[in-house]
Amino acid sequence: MKNTFLAILLGAVLVLGACGGEKADKKEDVTTGGEATVDAEKVVQSSCIGCHGGKLEGSMGPALADIGARLSESEIHDIIVNGKGKMQAQKLKDDEATAVAKWLSEKK
Repeated sequence: MKNTFLAILLGAVLVLGACGGEKADKKEDVTTGGEATVDAEKVVQSSCIGCHGGKLEGSMGPALADIGARLSESEIHDIIVNGKGKMQAQKLKDDEATAVAKWLSEKK
């Protein structure tokens, strides 16, 4: 009984943690004079792949591999910030959401 409960609890924690619980760190960009920029790919890897798949092929959430062909950058940003359907709003900083929306909008 204890093992079943622990397995269910662990599974729930993993699923919840994979869907937006983590934030990616900023990295230093030497091309902009040392200003911190967001690594959108890293944010996607830590916040999106749990639901949208490691190659953005879709899983619990829809495929994002060609999302830029279907939605504009601003539409993608709106979904990240406000959520849509079963997807909840993501707890990303504004610069992270903006960088991810731009990166995803280039996926065609």
